[in-house]
Amino acid sequence: MPLFDYSALSANGQTISGHLQAASRSDVFRKLESQSLTPVRVTEQTSEKTVAAAAAKAAQSMEPVKLKRAQLILFTEELADLLDGGLQIEQALRVMQERQEAVAIRRISAILREQLREGSTVAKALKKASPSFDDLYCNLVAAGEVTGSLSSILRRLAANLTVMAELQSKVTSAMIYPAFLIGACTVLMIVFMTFMVPQITDLLAKSGQKLPAATQALIHVNTFLGQWWWVILTLLVIIGLLFKGYISTPSGLLWWHRAKMKLPLFGPVIATRFYAQFAHSLGNLVNNGVPLLNSIKLVSKISVNVFIQSILHKVTGLVAEGSPLSSSLRKSGEFPMMLVDMIAVGEQTGQLGKSLEKCAIRYDKELDKRIKRMTALISPVILIFMAVVVGVVAYSIVTAIFQSVSGIRGRA
Repeated sequence: MPLFDYSALSANGQTISGHLQAASRSDVFRKLESQSLTPVRVTEQTSEKTVAAAAAKAAQSMEPVKLKRAQLILFTEELADLLDGGLQIEQALRVMQERQEAVAIRRISAILREQLREGSTVAKALKKASPSFDDLYCNLVAAGEVTGSLSSILRRLAANLTVMAELQSKVTSAMIYPAFLIGACTVLMIVFMTFMVPQITDLLAKSGQKLPAATQALIHVNTFLGQWWWVILTLLVIIGLLFKGYISTPSGLLWWHRAKMKLPLFGPVIATRFYAQFAHSLGNLVNNGVPLLNSIKLVSKISVNVFIQSILHKVTGLVAEGSPLSSSLRKSGEFPMMLVDMIAVGEQTGQLGKSLEKCAIRYDKELDKRIKRMTALISPVILIFMAVVVGVVAYSIVTAIFQSVSGIRGRA
């Protein structure tokens, strides 16, 4: 049996230290309690190798764990449910550590429990536990700790994360079908130019007939691509590298992120998605008592778009100088007037959080409409382009075949 060192308090408050042989730590606790002693510290006497292995295992278990978006939402919802059920934060984390099926969530719960035992706040513990808990998340949790409404804030966070996930899913889903059509068109053209055109060219050349202009142009294009494809590929790679190098510079990245918001079809979707995220996140922070200036600073981090970050940086500076949020957004020149007016109304009535929530709901609906409109427009455009390209190739081939057959009949 292993040997354990212990420190315990007697009934009269004296500290007693000693050694006990037991099968486990729990047996030591039971033996001490049977002697009317209150355990304070119980440690197992181990060899240096065992100590090193245990230390390495403990260090590994305390390493930050990255959560997927779905796991982050699940963690937030479950923690909110347990707190609403009347459990304390440490008890709720213990339940999640013992019963949660996802390994990552169990490890997060264990790290958080350890940090809380050391006297850390929940917000600070979250930062150490995982990079998935961003500043926005941690600051809302900190506000919940101060106001005593941690469970309700976690509930709002879960709802906000779910909305953001749905927005991302809508944009991604909208691009799947157009990407499939472009890929199908590319494969079809490769098959045409690589297999069909050379075979038909050989067949027509044997007939001795003069080929139509469309067919000759098709053959020239096919010959050019066959001989100089490596030059074209090299140029494309060089252009791609130059473009990547340019957008890796601060000025180039700013230009590219601004250009993306001006693209036809895609630009309005990107902009509307940002407005929805902005209203959701800022409204959530304001409703939970975070000061407006700090809220804007945190919201500026929700987007990876450098152009948007630069705009919010200007807005933050104006608000810091004492300008109202609505006036600051209007001066930036990049926010829609409807959003600015709704925020102005909220400032005048003292219900900025509610106004932002209404804006978020409105832009969610607007984003859904724009995504459907974009999908409805992209598909026909790609189909028409495919039809034109395939039609030109087919016309060139069919015309040549028809002329060749006519020539053979004339000779007969």
